[in-house]
Amino acid sequence: MQVPSDQDLTTKGMAASGGGRLLVLACGALAREILALIRVNGWDHVDLHCLPAILHNHPQKIAGAVEEAVLARRDGYEQVFVAYADCGTGGDLGRVCDRLGVQMIRGPHCYAFFEGVDAFDARGEVFSFYLTDFLARQFDTFVWRGLKIDKHPELLPMYFGHYQTLVYLAQTDDPALTALAQQAADKLGLAFERRYTGYGELATALAAAV
Repeated sequence: MQVPSDQDLTTKGMAASGGGRLLVLACGALAREILALIRVNGWDHVDLHCLPAILHNHPQKIAGAVEEAVLARRDGYEQVFVAYADCGTGGDLGRVCDRLGVQMIRGPHCYAFFEGVDAFDARGEVFSFYLTDFLARQFDTFVWRGLKIDKHPELLPMYFGHYQTLVYLAQTDDPALTALAQQAADKLGLAFERRYTGYGELATALAAAV
């Protein structure tokens, strides 16, 4: 299965191929990682359908979008797994999944499950801002332009004045992505830290669902 462009994953998502028995319904920001796990594990009975990653800028819309997608597609599959954490929905997504009888990934957001939810919680890093591989590539789209800092630089201290460090949670060993994350930290005026996480609990949650 070909990986769509970041632009498509951000604004359009990704349609399932329709040949599997398990449907993974995911955020577009996780598409590359989930497709890599499908390939390396030979999960040829798994289909991936992604919602637009830009929903993360409007978390109040995520639960409704997931519910609509599950109801529209579940009849073609034996099982549906939701590859989202809470992602700022205030528990709404968990309640939707419970009502629909589908599983989702535990934790508050992808930063936590990439690092490991318990380890992430133990750090208690309230002054850290996080990037993943996807967000390192898409920093300008989601943060710099997404928050209109490019046009209104006076917003920078309002959004990021309480942060001290940008933590890049790296899923891959890619010097180019590390450089992009470092550039993002420099733009925001934050210290920089890189942690290699791999796929973390995304891999174990998907393996359990499969």
